[in-house]
Amino acid sequence: TIPANHSTSTQPYKTGKTRSQLFVFLLRLREWCTHVGVRSSHSPPSSSPSSSSASRELRKVGKMSEKKGIIQRLDEGVVIGDGGFVFELEKRGFCKAGPWTPEATVENPEAVRQLHREYLRAGSDVMQSFTFYASDDKLENRANKAAAHGGRQVNEAACELAKEVAAEGDALVLGGVSQTPAYLSGLGEEKVKEQYRKQMEVFVRHGMDFLLAEYFEYLEEAVWAVEVLKESGLPVGCSMCIGPEGDMRGNSPAECAVLLAEAGADIVGVNCHFDPTISLQTIKLMKEGCEAAGLKRHYMCQPLGFHTPDCGKQGFIDLPEFPFALEPRILTRWDCHKYAREAYNLGVRYIGACCGMQPYHVRAISEELQAERGGRTAAASEKHGLWGDGLRQHTKPWVRARACREYWENLKPASGRPQCPSLSTPDNWGVKAGEDDLKQKATETEDAEISALQAKQKK
Repeated sequence: TIPANHSTSTQPYKTGKTRSQLFVFLLRLREWCTHVGVRSSHSPPSSSPSSSSASRELRKVGKMSEKKGIIQRLDEGVVIGDGGFVFELEKRGFCKAGPWTPEATVENPEAVRQLHREYLRAGSDVMQSFTFYASDDKLENRANKAAAHGGRQVNEAACELAKEVAAEGDALVLGGVSQTPAYLSGLGEEKVKEQYRKQMEVFVRHGMDFLLAEYFEYLEEAVWAVEVLKESGLPVGCSMCIGPEGDMRGNSPAECAVLLAEAGADIVGVNCHFDPTISLQTIKLMKEGCEAAGLKRHYMCQPLGFHTPDCGKQGFIDLPEFPFALEPRILTRWDCHKYAREAYNLGVRYIGACCGMQPYHVRAISEELQAERGGRTAAASEKHGLWGDGLRQHTKPWVRARACREYWENLKPASGRPQCPSLSTPDNWGVKAGEDDLKQKATETEDAEISALQAKQKK
């Protein structure tokens, strides 16, 4: 008996979701056939394979299966993520502030490769593909020239760079998506999901180990992203850029975590917008929400490398220093030791970093959690004495006196800026998705529009 809601259409693959699932299935079938030596009926016959070549293929498959996946690694211990890409590459001259898009994967692949390597040497266990803001609609938003490369090419190049560097260590590769102009402009669920599905199919084709929906201000869009990424059959994480007040529509961190988990996210947490202290406060609320709902999930934290005690609901993008004068707020490496320990004690097992965090911050996380990582030492720690121990070799005696944990752990660093305030007053426009000021467009912002926005700012 056919259920009443079951379609008897002769065109069963109308929806994007079903097409995507079929694509993923066929791709994985092809990969399996390649590994076990099954030939397509359209392929030319190969020369008679010897038993030794077949054994080599089987050993190759066995070697691939030995690599522990993200969930197994989280079950067994702590996983260290990488650090910020857009801010760091902007400082190095390879990413444009404003659009923050990742066309460097095509234009300057060596710059992206180098930053991946620096994070790997610092102790990162995951090479995240540089696909932040790499949806088609973002690449062409407000006359961004990145669209000329093509969204698929930008995403493919990012995946290959991450895989190349991950193979130099024991790192996993991660494909990530982030919020879209389509959502901010109120174009609806299907248009938004279409953007994510294009990226997801690239990630599957290029063998990403797991997927991540990150940097979401709105729970609804984050849920849509998770639903699309789950079509891949891979483990999926989701991190929102929210603080203890919750998302931009008033959903609490607990509600966000529960609904993301129910949508299929295996890992939930936060990234960007706030510093480690505020981010961990938010994760604590998320964790409490999941536990109250009887949901067991892993938690991830990838905060800013800037102190943000004065931020409002929107986070650091509301600060008047954003994005070109944030340097006085940068975390010290000792701040990262504290962050790593507090995150671990809270039960967070995916501990990484976001904008403003550099390789030396990640190295500090790795060093703090060395015992929890089975004594593993990052390659970058070879030239770094733990807790300043290398200062024993300094020529000046007062500097040699600083070669101890107590000194650095209790230091209150000065900014050297006597005329500057210690805190700022953040902008708080309260603009939300769908409102005119947040609707995105393909053309460049005109001078008249800038003048109108500046007038609003002065009110």
